[in-house]
Amino acid sequence: MNKIIIAFAAAAVAGCAKRPDAIVQVDIPMAAYTNLSCEALAVEHKKEKAKLDDLSKQQISAANGDAFGVFLVGVPIGSVAGGDKEGEIAASKGKVSAMQSAGMSKGCKLPG
Repeated sequence: MNKIIIAFAAAAVAGCAKRPDAIVQVDIPMAAYTNLSCEALAVEHKKEKAKLDDLSKQQISAANGDAFGVFLVGVPIGSVAGGDKEGEIAASKGKVSAMQSAGMSKGCKLPG
């Protein structure tokens, strides 16, 4: 009986949403952004950073919901309800990184 409970708990925890800082970025080539002017790159960078911040807040909420759900009923509620934004965060982190690299290669000053 204990083995079944442990297996169920492990499966539930494995399905939990990760914290945003634990999500690895997708590799996006900086060449996708080198054709932009510094001004256009700064605008796109600012938009993507805002999107990443918003997605990160949603992911934290999903992770907290998962922790709470697993504790109460053994089910990662945030992930089950579609709150897990891991893929979108990974892509957004990759875009921000590619824009920063493109900006550095062109000598652009991008907002932090």
